[in-house]
Amino acid sequence: MCGIAGFFSIHKTWSEADLRSMTDCLSHRGPDADGFYLDREQGLGLGHRRLSILDLSTAANQPMPSQSGRYQICFNGEVYNYREIAHQLSIQTHTTSDTEVILEAFALRGPDFVHLLNGMFAIAIYDTQEHALYLFRDRLGVKPIYYYAQDGHFAFASEIKALLRLDQVSQSKRTDHQSVYNFLYAGYIPGPNTVYTNISRLPSGSYAVVKGGKMTVKSYWQPEEKITATKVSDFQTAKGMLNELLSSSVKYRMISDVPFGVFLSGGIDSSTVAAIAQSVSEETIKTFSIGVKDDKMDESAYARRVSEHLGTEHYEFIVSEKESLELVDRILTAYDEPYADSSAIPTMLVSRLARQHVTMTLSGDGGDELFMGYGAHAWAERLAMPGVRTLRQPIRAALSLMSNRYKRAAGIFDYKDEAHIKSHIFSQEQYLFSEKELHQLMQPGHIQPLIFDEDLSDLPRKLSAKEEQALFDIKYYLKDDLLVKVDVASMQFSLEARTPFLDYRVVEFALNLDEHLKVNNGISKFLLKELLYDYVPREYFARPKKGFSIPLIRWLHKDLKYLLDKYLSKANVEQAGFVKYEPVAALLHRFEAGEDYLYNRLWALMLLHKWAQ
Repeated sequence: MCGIAGFFSIHKTWSEADLRSMTDCLSHRGPDADGFYLDREQGLGLGHRRLSILDLSTAANQPMPSQSGRYQICFNGEVYNYREIAHQLSIQTHTTSDTEVILEAFALRGPDFVHLLNGMFAIAIYDTQEHALYLFRDRLGVKPIYYYAQDGHFAFASEIKALLRLDQVSQSKRTDHQSVYNFLYAGYIPGPNTVYTNISRLPSGSYAVVKGGKMTVKSYWQPEEKITATKVSDFQTAKGMLNELLSSSVKYRMISDVPFGVFLSGGIDSSTVAAIAQSVSEETIKTFSIGVKDDKMDESAYARRVSEHLGTEHYEFIVSEKESLELVDRILTAYDEPYADSSAIPTMLVSRLARQHVTMTLSGDGGDELFMGYGAHAWAERLAMPGVRTLRQPIRAALSLMSNRYKRAAGIFDYKDEAHIKSHIFSQEQYLFSEKELHQLMQPGHIQPLIFDEDLSDLPRKLSAKEEQALFDIKYYLKDDLLVKVDVASMQFSLEARTPFLDYRVVEFALNLDEHLKVNNGISKFLLKELLYDYVPREYFARPKKGFSIPLIRWLHKDLKYLLDKYLSKANVEQAGFVKYEPVAALLHRFEAGEDYLYNRLWALMLLHKWAQ
């Protein structure tokens, strides 16, 4: 796991000093070593910050030349099946790192080598003969690549802040109004956009070729392309397949030359990962959980019970609200752009504490998206019912007159059109602004189209409303919110986080699993739970789903009220120019009067204006 950065300019604009500046601000991603490669005649530079996980020797440092000397690589992430690739392609290596195998596989196969890789990766390879730069991003988008491409200038990095170290990028940056609009709608900025008009994200499952000042992008894997005409419907067959796939995935992700552990919240997903990891390990694994000094929020006892059953070496960190509150300011600096997922705070906390004991962890991210664990999936099914569709406005009107719980639900029925119903359901499930609200809130000129492409008409089989909603989550929420959260939060503390559920083989299996094995008689994540119960007694999980959370509503009423007062003041709102002040003032009044479900709208607005200032 590392930080990468580089540039390739036909105008030979940038220097070694620029490259070092870019990589210096990524030191938290790779504190163990740095390295640089420059081709001054071609205006190319590659920079690397290393977090040593495989082959801890200096021989595995990057940028690394190929054995022929023709190619140079800098790489962020891990490719877990590198030994099998080396055997398959008869690659003889001088190190025990995955980096060397990746590079030699590219030398043998060219860009198509990416289909061989099982892992999370952001790879840059420079061909010194053809003067071409290749960038590859993993299938699910676990590892990021941000880039700037204008007028023959190209630069890339693991984080936006590294690109802004280049004067040309920083001086030409402009706020992207479409991204701001979509941020207030979703709580994150959907790719390939960023908050800046001149910086983009390389799409997941894609690779780019930069040559002669021009960039081309080609997709090599997308989830919708892996949906088949047939589904796996037999329970025993499916359970056996899932156990085999997850066991293989976990084994791969336990390959390491440094100490590692598992994030364990005590929920279904993390407990499954921990259970399988302990079952395939010859040694006692480490597990990590956090608790908050607040009985309503603290679920550490559930994680402790699971760890005791599995026999793991468990580390439990009980943190105070003060420790959590201290990380609020870090969200802005760490995430580089507006990002409203407040679960970044507990994720940062557990990452910081785990790093005291290990350099790498496994997490349970992806389980809800693959096996229908969200309330949004049930809402999609309800809204697809003909009667509900016909009567949705009377239903909305009735709910809006009831308690906060029902007022919040009323917004789900008030969608603009069917084309964006999936993103609307997500938006309202997250307590954020609907399109209707945004049209009343935004200043003229800031009302923009949605970025989300929700057309799923051209598939080998017809998906149900629940399946379409889950696919939306994989394509957007997982990639541009949850994986961004974990990557940034863990790398802030030089901790590598691996995601067994996002092995592409597990994902392709889940995409073609009968939905009745995902939700059965009202039981969500049915198949996954049944598999877990082979490892941990089912009664351990007889409780409502919670997950990592913080008491944000209470904080915004008390400890963090000063943030609302400061950043949503009339002067600040009018200076930023994104939204009208009157509806903001009305929201603040309603929240103070007891409409607590508005908290995430205000949180998003505050973060946007804090970023703008």
